[in-house]
Amino acid sequence: MENRSQWGTRAGFILAAAGSAIGLGNIWRFPAVAYENGGGAFLIPYLFALLTAGIPILILEFTMGHKYRGSAPLTFKRMHKKTEWVGWWGVAVAFIISTYYSVIVAWAISYSVFSFNLGWGEDTQGFLYGDYLNLAEVPGQIGNLVPGVLIPLIIVWALVLGILFKGVKKGIEIANRIFIPALVIIFLIIVIRALTLPGAMQGLDAFFAPDFGQIFSPDVWIAAYGQIFFSLSIAFAIMITYASYLPKKSDITNNAFIVGFANSGFELLAGIGVFGILGFMALQSGLPINEVVSGGVGLAFVAFPAIINEFTAFNELFGVLFFVSLMLAGLTSLISITETYVSGLSDKFQISRKKAVLIGGGLAAVISLLFATQGGLFFLDVVDYFINQFGVAMLGFVEVVLIAWILRKVKMYKEHADGISDIRLGSWWTISLGVITPIVMGYMMYGLFKQNLLKEFATDTGNYEGYSNTFILYGGWSIAIAALVIGILMSLIKWKKDIDEKKEANE
Repeated sequence: MENRSQWGTRAGFILAAAGSAIGLGNIWRFPAVAYENGGGAFLIPYLFALLTAGIPILILEFTMGHKYRGSAPLTFKRMHKKTEWVGWWGVAVAFIISTYYSVIVAWAISYSVFSFNLGWGEDTQGFLYGDYLNLAEVPGQIGNLVPGVLIPLIIVWALVLGILFKGVKKGIEIANRIFIPALVIIFLIIVIRALTLPGAMQGLDAFFAPDFGQIFSPDVWIAAYGQIFFSLSIAFAIMITYASYLPKKSDITNNAFIVGFANSGFELLAGIGVFGILGFMALQSGLPINEVVSGGVGLAFVAFPAIINEFTAFNELFGVLFFVSLMLAGLTSLISITETYVSGLSDKFQISRKKAVLIGGGLAAVISLLFATQGGLFFLDVVDYFINQFGVAMLGFVEVVLIAWILRKVKMYKEHADGISDIRLGSWWTISLGVITPIVMGYMMYGLFKQNLLKEFATDTGNYEGYSNTFILYGGWSIAIAALVIGILMSLIKWKKDIDEKKEANE
């Protein structure tokens, strides 16, 4: 077996895995999804999804990475020589995500600077789309590079690639040991400040008030599984790669529970902070809470600056803290996403880590320039939607069906995890992976394909965000399909060096 980098400590691995899971979606996606799907009642399907899909898949991927000691492509190759393409598909999805995710982190850096003098002014929407992004008029137009985005984007890539150059123990682990505690402390300060604002309690009441009628809707359960899936960094090569750096004696199951609950705990904290602040905004504007709730880019870069303007004290400080927290959450996730293809390239072509960082990270940095143009936001929006729905979600479905139903390796992985973990896996784990997750994910994928394919050809519904068929085709569908095609093509390339297949005794 070849020598492989290792984490310095168990805490280092847990912080890195949690840092990967805790990203921008925790702050700007979860609160809105929870509110729209039953408020406090949403926590029931959310917790069920965490325990039947999130943590079981996390344990599965930790086990695979630990057992086969390789990047996602090498892990899938060692599992079965005909499944290597699944690993490369995950790596390709991660690569695409890194090209635009880095740009959002760059926006957060810019807005951290704008916070010092509330540089976004009174019209926060006009500032974002006009003054800052200089947004193209028509989706699909590229336009010129935007200097205000380009400069922080260069900083982001210099920082991330610099950390990856240093390696697993001296780079990724040390960075997460600094970034994650800093993120938690900063966000706790934000939450405490949010709870002292007038109207905060009304916001929290809106967030936690349970609408139990909604939990009987299949859409709410699908939303819960979707949120768990997209927020835990599962199913696109990250957790397999990180677990491959674990020492032989590692408590896999315990680690998965810690990471899973840490991620969900941060999401809940984010929900409290965001809705405390939205309650204040509703009170200030005289609008009902449902009219000020938003998610994504609009919440972070339009609504929050507008809210910060209304503060009577410490406006600038709060702005700096909020956007620095976005930056830290984004950086820890971007480091993990980029590591997947650095590790994959290094394994496949037997090149040094530094060369893999230069080739993989350098190419991603160059492609990310597309999202730093005047048309960048439109490209970012459509690529993000399609690569998440038909990349990450589809990958998760294929991965679980392949392992549980086709190769039937769940029992073997259960024995491996039980052999080194304090918590023994019972029938809960095998039923979750063998029955619940594949069925729910299959239903999700059926709904997504039906919805989006129908929109392509139905004049009365329109495409995602009203984009043209042409833009949806080359900016969305083609990117999602390209990730799969790249995965297959990469698997056809011969390995530079004979890789120990690590045959199992029972195979």
